[in-house]
Amino acid sequence: MTTKQRYEGIIAYFKQQMPEAESELHYADPFQLLVAVVLSAQCTDKRVNMTTPALFEAFPTPQAMAAATAEEIYPYIRSISYPNNKAKHLAAAARMICTEFGGEVPDDLEQLQRLPGVGRKTANVLGAVLWNREVMPVDTHVFRVAERIGLTTRSKTPLQTERTLSTHIPGALLPVAHHWLILHGRYVCTARAPKCAACGIRPWCRDHARREAAAASDPTQPTQPTTAPTRRR
Repeated sequence: MTTKQRYEGIIAYFKQQMPEAESELHYADPFQLLVAVVLSAQCTDKRVNMTTPALFEAFPTPQAMAAATAEEIYPYIRSISYPNNKAKHLAAAARMICTEFGGEVPDDLEQLQRLPGVGRKTANVLGAVLWNREVMPVDTHVFRVAERIGLTTRSKTPLQTERTLSTHIPGALLPVAHHWLILHGRYVCTARAPKCAACGIRPWCRDHARREAAAASDPTQPTQPTTAPTRRR
C-alpha cells in the first residue's frame, strides 16, 4: 500500500464516520478555550472540564483573571497537573491580553505564542477550533496514532509530525482531521490496549498489516499492536 492510498482510505473513513468531530473541551468564548487548552497540557480533557466551571465563574473574563494573582487562581486548578506553573501562566497571559491586545484573545497565531503558557500546539488548537485555520495541532494522541497507523514514519518531534500530516492531508480538512486523530486515539487506538477488532481504519493501518504479515509467516509471532512512541502534551 502506498502512502497516498493509506491517507485516502483513512480520510474517506473518517469523513463518513466522523464528519462533525470537534473538541471535547467545554468553553463559551475564545478566552475560555485558551484557558482550557493551557490547562489540558499533560492532563485529560475530562479533568479540565471538571475544573473549569468554578474557575470561569470566578474569573469569567481576561480582565477578571488579569486582576487576580497566581495564588488566587491556584485553588481553582489545584487538581490539574502542574497547577503552580499553570496558575502563573494564566495570570500573566490574562494581563498580556488586556495590556497588549485590548482584552481580546489575538487571532494571529504568532502573536498567540507570545502569551505565557502558549506554545505552537496550543496556538494551533485555537486556530483550528475557533477560526478554522488550516493548521494541524499535534498532541499526545495525534503524535502516537499517526505513527502507529502509518501516517508518519519514525517521526521524532511533534513539529515533524505536524509537517508530514499537513503535507498529505488537504488543507481544508486539517482542522477536523486533528479531532479525528485525537478521538480515535482516545477511544479506539488507545496506547496500551487498542481496540483493533472494532477499528474501522484497520484495512489501512500499517501496524495491523505488519502484524498480519508476521502471523501469516510465523504463527508464533505476537499479534498485539506495537507500542507507538508518545509525547507529552
